[in-house]
Amino acid sequence: MSAPTGCKLVGRWRIVEADIWDRAYLDLCGQATIIIGADGRGEIAFGAMQATLDVEYSPTSIAFTWIGFDEMDEVSGEGSAELLEDGAIEIEFEYDSGDEAVLKATPVAFSTAC
Repeated sequence: MSAPTGCKLVGRWRIVEADIWDRAYLDLCGQATIIIGADGRGEIAFGAMQATLDVEYSPTSIAFTWIGFDEMDEVSGEGSAELLEDGAIEIEFEYDSGDEAVLKATPVAFSTAC
């Protein structure tokens, strides 16, 4: 599924906070990020977890299922993200095991070298 024209969540986002983890954990293995592609795919990485996303779109929100690895163990789940008034996104992230977290991410500005 491709993103609808004007979907404001497509792009790279820096995960800056979570309700159950501190910033040190989020950036444990690198900068915590979520990438939302326009082709129905995406990626998320924070802590020791890395996963791919299967994305469904609306103009100001997405829903996704995900599968990946956390500390070498296979994990999966589902989630959603919604654009906030301040331009950030709020991500509801659920593991199939029942663990849930709310994450906040800000857009990553791209620069072009001259």
